[in-house]
Amino acid sequence: MKFLRNLLAAILGTLIAVGILFVMFFFFFALVGSGDDGVVVKKNSVLELSFTDSVKDYVGRDETDPFAGLWEDEVGLDDILHTIKVAASDKDIRGISLTTSFLQAGLAQTQEIRKALVDFKLSGKFVYAHSDFFTQKDYYLASVADKIYLNPVGAMDFKGLATEVLYFKDLQEKSGIKMEVIRHGKYKSAVEPYLFDSMSEENRAQITALLISLWKTMIDDISYSRNIHQDNLNVIADTLGARTPTYAVASGLIDETLHFDEYEGLLKNELGMAEDEEVNYVDFNDYMRNARKKKLQTGKDKVAVIYAQGEIYYGEGGKDFIGQGIVIKSLQKAMKNDNVKAIVLRVDSPGGSALVSDIIWRQVQLVKKEKPVVVSFGNVAASGGYYIGVGGDKIFAEPTTITGSIGVFGTIPNINELAGDIGINAEQVGTNKNSVDYSLFEPMSNSFRQVVQEGIEETYNTFLQRVAEGRNMSVAEVDSVAQGRVWSGQEAIALGLVDELGSLEDAVGAAAEMAELDIYGIRKYPKYKSDFERFMEDFSGAKSKITSELIEEEIGTEVYQVLKEFKQFNKQKGVQAKMPFSLNIK
Repeated sequence: MKFLRNLLAAILGTLIAVGILFVMFFFFFALVGSGDDGVVVKKNSVLELSFTDSVKDYVGRDETDPFAGLWEDEVGLDDILHTIKVAASDKDIRGISLTTSFLQAGLAQTQEIRKALVDFKLSGKFVYAHSDFFTQKDYYLASVADKIYLNPVGAMDFKGLATEVLYFKDLQEKSGIKMEVIRHGKYKSAVEPYLFDSMSEENRAQITALLISLWKTMIDDISYSRNIHQDNLNVIADTLGARTPTYAVASGLIDETLHFDEYEGLLKNELGMAEDEEVNYVDFNDYMRNARKKKLQTGKDKVAVIYAQGEIYYGEGGKDFIGQGIVIKSLQKAMKNDNVKAIVLRVDSPGGSALVSDIIWRQVQLVKKEKPVVVSFGNVAASGGYYIGVGGDKIFAEPTTITGSIGVFGTIPNINELAGDIGINAEQVGTNKNSVDYSLFEPMSNSFRQVVQEGIEETYNTFLQRVAEGRNMSVAEVDSVAQGRVWSGQEAIALGLVDELGSLEDAVGAAAEMAELDIYGIRKYPKYKSDFERFMEDFSGAKSKITSELIEEEIGTEVYQVLKEFKQFNKQKGVQAKMPFSLNIK
């Protein structure tokens, strides 16, 4: 026993020592990194823009945290736009080389980056693009370039937009596991895959209209940049007229086919360099770390930008999902800060909990009494995402923002059939008539369904009233464009659901104007804990992230997304105000 006790003590001591060394290593790494002045930009340099990681609206990195950036691959749209602006005024940066393939950003985010590159070109600097493979989103971004080049044996995707919706009714019947569904809104099809084997006409109609609107925005921008008529772009898409590099050049979408070394030779010529010299590339992420320190807008007076991104769940929230806790704290901080004169609420959310949406809406109402609140919609502001923004003084959306989806639903899992098949019988005992309201193992009773339906209807009517009040419309007018239907930002402005088409920068400008500010700085909320800090607080956080990445790598991104969506459905509590379907637009 004594030997065993000594052995366990030795093992425990070793683990503690390893843990201490592990923490000291990271502290040393952080301290060394904090003394780094960053990348040195030589004269006649080219900023290399290649997005390999997913793009969020905002990552909320706290620059005072010495561990900020460790294990974190995500890039914030706010940082990207700021970095491009800094590069435009940097005398040592001659131009941008855009080499992105498989861009992991939403369409509205892509459009904002594209606009930033248009502004960059106005400084007299060049933007060239080269790729081995252009997806449609890659090409949409690259089409802003002065010249676009494709690998001679590369490929290009240009065929119009499409999406796919999976249906699970047969799976439920075969497995004995089903989702009990209660909804309002003929277009509220977030739960349609659990009810039918195929797409409803209403859902097909709204998806078609949405895709047509988004595609029109894309080809309008491409048409202007490439000087190709929209009708011709549609002919190219219909005939797959860019399916090979040769066809892509003949169609006018691509300027020339070049291997990368040939493309570098073109850059050298643009820079006035000798053939044997090396191009001074500056990595965008390295440059971005320097650019964060450069404030382009300064002043004692501030416009606060509060980011709300992800699905909406009850709780504190974070950078991956919206909770009432962190959003309300941010709104209150901005309201109580005397230097903050106006507020912009940036929303990028497909919705979620109706309760949380209303709690945040209420806080926006309170803040609006003290300071102007302008709302900026990102990739998506659907259902609960639209709900939390509708209380603002003014709403901006991008033409490609997925907007609206004013409708609600509830889903409850049921395994009655499976339980019967495998020999499980559940018996309930209660004191009152309705004390046993629902069991996972029993079919949903009509009385319980009626109670839930009543809650759905009440939430829907409240949603209509919030929108009617915020948009200065009658409830009947809102209902006519509601019913859970989604619209593009371009369509939403015509329906009165948003005030103006514009970017986050446009929304900030409008907020400053409402506060009568000529000179002002930007203050961003909230600040999130770094992945390393959360790892030290809870080892399961890092373990979960690593496990998720390994699973996605093994089974593939598309299958992983299906599993992720199913898991999110099971996490939903209470009545949901959520986007009517999951869209992966290709």
